[in-house]
Amino acid sequence: MSLLSISNLSTQFRTPEGWRSVVDDVSFDVQAGQTLAVVGESGSGKSITALSIMGLLPEGLARASGIIRFDGRDLLALPDRQMERIRGNDIAMIFQEPMTSLNPVLSVGRQIAEPLIRHRGLSRRAAMTQAVQLMDRVRIPAAARRACEYPHEMSGGMLQRVMIATALACAPRLLIADEPTTALDVTIQAQILELIKELQDEDGMGVLFITHDMGVVAEIAERTVVMYRAKLLEDGPTEQIFATPRTDYTRRLLAAAPRLGDLHASPLPRPYQEAPSSPPAPIHDTVQHDAAPLLRVRGLTTRFDLRSGVFNRIHARVHAVQNVSFDLHPGETLALVGESGCGKSTTGRSVLRLTEPISGEIFFDGQDLRAASKAALTHQRRAMQMIFQDPYSSLNPRMRIGPAIAEPMIAHRLIRPHQAHEEVARLLDRVGLGPDMARRWPHEFSGGQRQRISIARALGLKPRLIVADESVSALDVTIKAQVVNLLMQLQADLGLSYLFISHDMAVVERISHRVAVMLSGEIVEIGPRERIFSNPQHSYTRRLLAAVPEPDPARRLIRRRSETTQLISPIKAPHFHPPARSYAQVAPDHFVMQGP
Repeated sequence: MSLLSISNLSTQFRTPEGWRSVVDDVSFDVQAGQTLAVVGESGSGKSITALSIMGLLPEGLARASGIIRFDGRDLLALPDRQMERIRGNDIAMIFQEPMTSLNPVLSVGRQIAEPLIRHRGLSRRAAMTQAVQLMDRVRIPAAARRACEYPHEMSGGMLQRVMIATALACAPRLLIADEPTTALDVTIQAQILELIKELQDEDGMGVLFITHDMGVVAEIAERTVVMYRAKLLEDGPTEQIFATPRTDYTRRLLAAAPRLGDLHASPLPRPYQEAPSSPPAPIHDTVQHDAAPLLRVRGLTTRFDLRSGVFNRIHARVHAVQNVSFDLHPGETLALVGESGCGKSTTGRSVLRLTEPISGEIFFDGQDLRAASKAALTHQRRAMQMIFQDPYSSLNPRMRIGPAIAEPMIAHRLIRPHQAHEEVARLLDRVGLGPDMARRWPHEFSGGQRQRISIARALGLKPRLIVADESVSALDVTIKAQVVNLLMQLQADLGLSYLFISHDMAVVERISHRVAVMLSGEIVEIGPRERIFSNPQHSYTRRLLAAVPEPDPARRLIRRRSETTQLISPIKAPHFHPPARSYAQVAPDHFVMQGP
């Protein structure tokens, strides 16, 4: 008998026009010890299927019909009290967006301990001890100390690990994982996937794995379900789905999946192909090699004070970025890669002085940004824009997107209010959206469309530098390919420079000219992209590349026992002075940190 059996599931949402189906007549089974992957683009109904199983649909606004049978019981027929005993205990879920799923006023350790107290009857002290052990298991450094932190004190990748630890706390029989590794770098992703496999071997846990990463699907799933526009298109063994897909949509999904090594030794970025039969258009060299660097960073150091006690004294410091140096030329893309918490995002924010560094030099177009006054910095920021990781939280939910795009242009006096409509229409057209969309609200767009809106808003100020912070990490493969192609075309047309922050190595290989690998707040290797990928010199870079999942189902039976990265806690004593580092040049423009 199947651990989970879904028959003719249909889920509808109430709209002003009536009930609208978001899951339409879906059926599949999950066996004990089996992983079933559900793939499809955003809006296909994957997450709503998971919420229907968990009984977490909004009351009065959604309804589900059909049969969801778990361990012989129909979950749709169970009263709320019985469902509460199953949820978080027998069935656990890892949600896609950890920041909105965690309670901001409770420490992360307490939130991991909560299901242990409720379902296992442990004392608070025993539950907290086990919570720290779970945090260690998902590779959170300094777990005992970080268990006392609140969600806003952790990076997105760290919060995702907290969510995974919470879901695994009660050793559930069925784990529903909704994009569980999207915010994680490849080394931690590989470790989490291996942990899930181990739990399946030990406890026979079934896994319903929702993802857009076809490499992860190939490595972890025995069976795969493909969904499109609320319907189930294909269901079969993963090997069969990859080898002989039956629908055009599945073929497009597989064609859009990035593969490490696609570019071989090509020194230039290359867009994704639009269809399996059409080769990607070439991108000409946009880098002005003989020009002075547009951005010059030397010795950038950013730390955060941790205070406590009655007198609010500093008891420790977070060494987020330590002595980082690099150049970025006009028309060039420099990718910053590394594990979550390594300082990538803090580096990007420090360059724009959204976070104030404590030392170092930042020169943009020859101007010293650290010495710039507030008025001068405001003027310089017209040429430096940022695309944030979560486009929804960076847009005002109470402002239509037309005014949201026009607002920075009006504030910087680049246009007059009566010119806004025409300029917004031009920008929306530039990023592949219709001018009529200017009257819509942010919640009316998909994730990929919201990311395009963020790009349009950044382009409005005619920037020369764009800091893209995980700008495509949360997008499904088809939308990711479209957004990456858009960024590359804009660079070719406008000569933009990108500081591209990402943990997706396959996308980095596709879009970047040079790559800087960060570990524990420091750059351990930097050089041309083709050399970093073909001949990595630092041991961490080699581990990073070895951990990238490949869209090859034959690898599913392989148990990875790769060397574990030694995570170094960034939290140090107030008077700690990090050791001086030296770099060796191993090839033209290719440098590697010496020592551990």
